[in-house]
Amino acid sequence: MNTSDSLLSDDPEVIVFNLKQRYTGVSATINALVPLQATHWRLGFCGTRMSNGINGMTLGQAIQLSRKPPAGRSFRIWHVRRDPEMMAAIFARDVLGLPIKLVFTSAAQHLHGRFPRWLISKMDAVISTTPLAASFVPNTTAVVPHGIDLSRFSPPPDKLKAWADSGLPGQFGIGVFGRVRPDKGSDVFVHAMIQALPQLPGATAVIAGLAQPQHQAYQQDLQRQIDAAGLHDRIVFLGEVPAGEVHLWYQRCLLCVACPRYEPFGLTPFEAAATGCALVCSRTGAFDQLAIPGETGEMVDTGDVDGLSRAVLSVMADPVHSAHMGEAARVRVTEHFSLAREAEGIGQVYRQLFEKATA
Repeated sequence: MNTSDSLLSDDPEVIVFNLKQRYTGVSATINALVPLQATHWRLGFCGTRMSNGINGMTLGQAIQLSRKPPAGRSFRIWHVRRDPEMMAAIFARDVLGLPIKLVFTSAAQHLHGRFPRWLISKMDAVISTTPLAASFVPNTTAVVPHGIDLSRFSPPPDKLKAWADSGLPGQFGIGVFGRVRPDKGSDVFVHAMIQALPQLPGATAVIAGLAQPQHQAYQQDLQRQIDAAGLHDRIVFLGEVPAGEVHLWYQRCLLCVACPRYEPFGLTPFEAAATGCALVCSRTGAFDQLAIPGETGEMVDTGDVDGLSRAVLSVMADPVHSAHMGEAARVRVTEHFSLAREAEGIGQVYRQLFEKATA
């Protein structure tokens, strides 16, 4: 058995699901949480093998295992995070009659469609990641923000040396992290950097993320615009960075930009802040809880190229002040958005379900 697998229980009281094959932000959350949760709960995992080495049981195995309750409990908890997982869980509980309770995490900051709303209404408990997300889910049980693994995402001894070690030009890094596509605002970032970088001779911008086949023409068009501006060496597409190396690029950057047009929560600036990055974020997701103007960074409207350029120039005008902003961002993440805090909030929901059953 893999050492990571040994964290999991053969008779779990909670089974966490991640059935999606592609690695996403939800996958990253589960990847970080499961090892920590397994130190507090008899935990099982169902789904795609995680980058931390933990293998998942199949859905069929989860159903078979859940035909009877675990030792000392009257039911198991299935914790799901996607619509297909809710569908499978409702079928298992209501059609197959398995002794399970269902917990769903909702991050969407908009009204769910009619069918997802029906699915959510059938959950035994719902965790929303922000107060705004909770406002769209009438049966929210608790608001539990996402948390960051502070042992993995930590500041380097020296950010300027970390950038020098990247091999890229300049003294400072400005990074944007996530898929290259329109809803992530990749074009907004590129256009803002084309405006700002001529006034920041010591800075180089990096875009860390994959352009999927349907977005490769979009990336190629952005590259043509970068080349036309004479910034080929100073605005660099890194491609997909392996999950185990992303923290190194956060550590190398003095400033993290997150400028999506829409985001349910948005983990990347929280991870970057944990490594001491100053922030410039668009007004979406949970960014307003982290990017405090004048303290940890700046906020701009979604899609506002000129505003983003001005904000970047403001934050980067004094690298010493940028570093102080990064330190303040690190403190804010540590105090309010740690992985341990998230695990405890989720654990409280589990405990409520189990205690209600014995009351």
